[in-house]
Amino acid sequence: MLDDVELLSALDPQGMYRHIAALPQQCTNAWKRGLSASLPPELGDIDAVIIAGMGGSAIGGDLVASLLRDSGSVPVVVERGYDIPAWVDADTLVIGSSYSGNTEETLSAFSQAHEKGAKLLAITTGGRLEKLAGEFGAPILNIGYESPPRGALGYSFSLILASLAKIGVAPDFSIDMEEAVGVMEEMQRGIGREVPEDRNAAKQLAVEISGKFPMVMGGPLLAAVARRWKGQFNENSKTWAQFDELPEWDHNGILGLKFPKPVLEKAFVVYLDAPSDRERIRLRWDISRKIMEGAGIQTYTFRALGKSPLAQMLSAVHFGDFVSFYLAALNGVNPTEMEAIEDLKKELAER
Repeated sequence: MLDDVELLSALDPQGMYRHIAALPQQCTNAWKRGLSASLPPELGDIDAVIIAGMGGSAIGGDLVASLLRDSGSVPVVVERGYDIPAWVDADTLVIGSSYSGNTEETLSAFSQAHEKGAKLLAITTGGRLEKLAGEFGAPILNIGYESPPRGALGYSFSLILASLAKIGVAPDFSIDMEEAVGVMEEMQRGIGREVPEDRNAAKQLAVEISGKFPMVMGGPLLAAVARRWKGQFNENSKTWAQFDELPEWDHNGILGLKFPKPVLEKAFVVYLDAPSDRERIRLRWDISRKIMEGAGIQTYTFRALGKSPLAQMLSAVHFGDFVSFYLAALNGVNPTEMEAIEDLKKELAER
């Protein structure tokens, strides 16, 4: 069925596939816009960055924090929730990232940051976050792309990264971004919906995962990408999924391979292998994989593409997004539908 393009389109009435396929262009557009944005130079006079966001608006921050762990000049922390850390002060930059601009947790964190005198930046399409930023005199980077939040990752990620480069707390990744976009475009020629399953690795993996309980793992660079895969399986495929990280998993999770047996029989572990990870991490995966398979758990290794960490990160994101789309089709669900989240928001609003 995955080779029936008309059926895939019928199952995707709001066009999630279009947003997935647009990731390379999103990154290009957002990177240029972020570098050309007019941002106050004092935003760079900081000793820490907090990215406040939830869901699809937070994952871009996770990717930035992971990428800058080895190259940024200040710590970058992602905060998911209503509150910000006690240590936030005038030397902290707090970036409010909310696609809709109405995420209540992000609005709370952004307001607290203002009360503490932190420097502020808003990344949004509008809503109450845009209004608050205007009241607080904070600069605003408008995403300007219509989609569900998870479909605008190229903007939420690249606008944050470019803005940090603009104010001097992150390197200029222009060359790496160009490589990453080229890698994704080349990858797409092999995993797009027109490419038949017998030559399409993303479709093949979706078939293997179908009916299983997926867990996605990554090392230091790609643990945030593993989280993205988990979220895409949840939101697009309506599939229960989890993520984990090496080497931490080897210190606890490796002992959880005995019970409950009905769950383990359905488990399927995907490991995201980054060529830039240290060899010791990759050795740990080789050994861990053997132990999992000895316990009867299926595994799959995706080797990220590209020379730069940025290209490896985005290639892994791109592949996972396509897998989630094909898994949604196998599950017979609309990848854009968000009924459970809308029901939750409705009930919260009534209380």
